[in-house]
Amino acid sequence: MQPTQTLLVTGGAGFIGGNFVIRQIQRGDTEIVNLDALTYAGNLDTLDSVEDHPNHNFVLGSIGDSALVDYLLLRHQPTAIVNFAAESHVDRSIDSPEAFIQTNILGTFQLLEAARRYWRNLADDARNRFRFLHVSTDEVYGSLGPSGRFTETTPYQPNSPYSASKASSDHLVRAYFHTYGLPVLTTNCSNNYGPFQFPEKLIPLMIHNALAGRPLPVYGDGSNVRDWLYVEDHCRAIERVLEAGTPGEVYNVGGNNELTNLSVVQALCDLLDELCPDSPHRPHRQLINFVTDRPGHDRRYAIDAGKIASQLGWVPSETFATGLRKTVRWYLDHQNWCQRVMDGSYRGERLGTGTAG
Repeated sequence: MQPTQTLLVTGGAGFIGGNFVIRQIQRGDTEIVNLDALTYAGNLDTLDSVEDHPNHNFVLGSIGDSALVDYLLLRHQPTAIVNFAAESHVDRSIDSPEAFIQTNILGTFQLLEAARRYWRNLADDARNRFRFLHVSTDEVYGSLGPSGRFTETTPYQPNSPYSASKASSDHLVRAYFHTYGLPVLTTNCSNNYGPFQFPEKLIPLMIHNALAGRPLPVYGDGSNVRDWLYVEDHCRAIERVLEAGTPGEVYNVGGNNELTNLSVVQALCDLLDELCPDSPHRPHRQLINFVTDRPGHDRRYAIDAGKIASQLGWVPSETFATGLRKTVRWYLDHQNWCQRVMDGSYRGERLGTGTAG
C-alpha cells in the first residue's frame, strides 16, 4: 500500500511514541519520520519490528535542533507533526529539573517555530491540511479532591517541575494558535500503561521486581488515585484527533479506570500468581513495601473524556482488567527487552530499580 500521509513524529522511540509509530507502520498508509534524541527513555529496541520498514525513517536528533527540524520538514513535507518528545518522569524532575525545562519548554518552543516557518510557506491546500498535535498530560491540572474530574477547562495547577514544564508547553501551543493561526491540537492523557513502557514507571517496575523477588515499593499508604489508560487506546485517540479534531481545541483522553496505586499493585501480584504458578515468590503480595511518599505527590487524577467521546466518537476499548492482562503477558514474553533496559545494555549504562508511582 502506498502511503497517503507523512507524519513527523517526535519522541517516537519512547513508550507512547514507539507504540504509535509501530501502529502507524502496521496500518500501511503512513510514512513516519521518527525524530528522537535517544535520552534514557528512548530505546531503539522498541522499534525492532519496524526498523527496516521502507515507511519508517529514524533520525537521531533533538526537537531543539532548529536546523535539523527545518531540513526534515522541507525534505519530507509532512502533513502533520505529532509531538511526543518530553522528559516525563516526576521523580527525575524533582532530582534534576533542568532537563525538563530544556526539552519540554524550550524544545517545544523551537519545534513550534520550525512548524510555523514550514506551515506558512505551504500551498493553500497543504496549509489547510497541516496539523501540529501536542501530546500532554493530566498532571498539568494538579490534584483533585475525592470528587469531580478534570475537563478541558479545568484551571492549570501543576505541582512538580515535570507538570509545570508540560503546562508551559501547553500554553505555548495554545499561544501559537491564537497569535499565528498555527493549526494546533492538544491532548491531555491520563496514566498510560502497556508494552514498551520504561521500567521505572509503576506497572513495569512492579512486574520486574516481583519476578526477581525484590520489594514492591509503594509510596505512602498507596491511596493515591490515577486513571489508567491502555497505550493502544491512547494511540487510537491520537489518530482520531488528527483525523477530525478542530484546530485550537484540547481533548482529554482517559481510560475510565480510577484505581489507587495499591489496588494496581495488588492486581498485578494476583495476575503474576496466576500466570507464574511456579514462581518461588508467590504470593507476590508479600513483596509489597510501603515507602516514604515523594514531595508534592498529587492525591488524585481523573479525566472526563466526554468531549472526545461526543465530538469525535472515541472511547477506550480496554478495561483495566483486560489491558493489565495484556500488559503483564507482554512483559512475561519480553523479559529480555526489560532486562536490557534495567542493566543499561540498551544504551551502555546501568540503571537502578527505584520507586515509581
